Amino acid sequence: MSKPIRRACVIGAGVMGSGIAAHFANAGIETLLLDIVPPNLTEEEKKSRKHRNRFADSGLQNAIKGRPAGFMHRSKAALVKTGNIEDDLEKLKDVDLVIEAVVERLDIKRSLFEKLEKVIGEDTIVASNTSGLRISEMIDGRSESFKKRFLVMHFFNPVRYMKLLEVVAGEDTDPAVVERIKKAGRDQLGKGIVLGKDTPNFVGNRIGCHSLLYIMQLMLEEGLSPEDVDAITGPPMGHPKSASFRTADMVGLDTFLHVANNCYESLVDDPEREVFKAPDFLVKMVEKNLLGNKTRAGFYQRTKEGILTFDPVKLEYRPRGGDEEIRKFTKKLSGIEDVRERVRQLVADEGPAGKFAWKAIARSLSYSANLIPEIADSVEAIDDAMRWGYNWELGPFETWDALGFEETLERMKKDGYRIPESVEKMKAAGAKSFYTDDGKVFDLLKGEYVARDADPRAVPLALLRKGESPVFKNAGAEAWDLGDGVLSLTFKTKANSIDGDVIKAIHEATTIAERDFKALVIANEGEHFCVGANLFMIVMAAKQKAWDQIRSVVAEFQGAVQRIRYASVPVVAAPYGMTVGGGLEICLAADATQAFAETFSGLVEVGVGLIPGGAGNVNLLFNALEKVPEGVK
Repeated sequence: MSKPIRRACVIGAGVMGSGIAAHFANAGIETLLLDIVPPNLTEEEKKSRKHRNRFADSGLQNAIKGRPAGFMHRSKAALVKTGNIEDDLEKLKDVDLVIEAVVERLDIKRSLFEKLEKVIGEDTIVASNTSGLRISEMIDGRSESFKKRFLVMHFFNPVRYMKLLEVVAGEDTDPAVVERIKKAGRDQLGKGIVLGKDTPNFVGNRIGCHSLLYIMQLMLEEGLSPEDVDAITGPPMGHPKSASFRTADMVGLDTFLHVANNCYESLVDDPEREVFKAPDFLVKMVEKNLLGNKTRAGFYQRTKEGILTFDPVKLEYRPRGGDEEIRKFTKKLSGIEDVRERVRQLVADEGPAGKFAWKAIARSLSYSANLIPEIADSVEAIDDAMRWGYNWELGPFETWDALGFEETLERMKKDGYRIPESVEKMKAAGAKSFYTDDGKVFDLLKGEYVARDADPRAVPLALLRKGESPVFKNAGAEAWDLGDGVLSLTFKTKANSIDGDVIKAIHEATTIAERDFKALVIANEGEHFCVGANLFMIVMAAKQKAWDQIRSVVAEFQGAVQRIRYASVPVVAAPYGMTVGGGLEICLAADATQAFAETFSGLVEVGVGLIPGGAGNVNLLFNALEKVPEGVK
């Protein structure tokens, strides 16, 4: 059994380094944050720790004050101590893990590793947060012992919020070291682990960079605008609202160009190499310091007159525009909750949006399939990387399944896309999809279905449910027998909002649990636990001046919440994501709450001048009073 990480050191207090240190502190790990001694100090300043530690101290303060917040609570910052690499390297003999997050220059990293080898403990693991440098080049000249304890831990920014952690081993890395870091990353840091290969830009950035660069190229070929492309490649394609160009602005165009250039220079044998050649307009934007959000001007620029868009042909800003038909069509698609149906309707469109989407998706599917086993060994690893690192709702192979494995394969072949032999063999074996409903995935290397590499601590509700049908079901929710005397209640409304059916289901599930079960668990699925009441229903009633109806709804919901609080069986709520308004009121009434670390909760009604209507205030008071020690007045 591998040992947990108890003490860590991060070298490099920039955005990534300070973010990594903050997240280690979030996990309760004592962390030393080091940086260089600032150059050009006066002789007097050189004697001062305050001045010598200035870069590290500044990095820590940025993590404390930054938005989004790097620390889950400001008190966690006490676990991070600062220093510099001239005075404090001796302290590394007592740490379990050292992560370097210095500038992406091979000479600087090599020099640092040479220094580290002289001071670290014999069991200390050394990791690099490089986004693309080769392990073999970084540790050239180091001892065999050092090489066995060296690997890449590639975090995504912002570290606290991005789930992906790519773990990449070198040829000499001890498998036990990899397992220890995998376990620490998953169990202590809460990350989703993807095992990559020592190839340029690893998994997420290799696929993501290729996808965005091809989209830029395709935009020029199809004569579309950045606004058109973002309308197509956002939610309709199962990607974030930031889509393509707003994402590039967020990342930083200089950073993106660096990644693209690294791929182009390194991937000399890649059939898709020319895709990685940055378009002229991107190079010119970086030359003009139009770097995106960091310079307040990138593909989009916010001005007093409104938002301007950079024209990649004329190389100048213009008022925001775009094709009105594309905007209307994609807006309609964005309202479809089922992402698979969204993507299917997008690709089925015979207009410019559908044609553009098909070419972008098909190229990405082809490239992803051809990169197994070069960058990763499984379709699951690639899908995980894109969902966790780029916030795609579906990875490439999940998208392929959504569009239909066989029909998509035939269309890709007809259109001339490269199909690897492994996928042809998959079809020949009779496989109908990459993923199955019983938790299996097709292994392209073995040519057969295998069990998915799931986190043993996370059990999907679907696998726990007993029987062929729910114990209770209506239009808003359903209750299932989970075994061991536990009944689950799961909402089925849009964004798990609370409506009349959900209120009825709470009453019914509580009654059933009290009669036939030992406990009730309220556990939802989807992006958010519960976004509160269906305000549209309330607004419509208010417009019709149906005050009695509103009073009735409020009374019914209060009654449902208090049924939870005073149930004769234990009630446990498992919130995550947005848990606001009525969603939080349900949790406040539960006997216990098992909350995800990144749960955003609050009684948000007060923000619009309303009193929370589902007994939230009274349960906040009751919960606070219950924590007062007996005898205290």
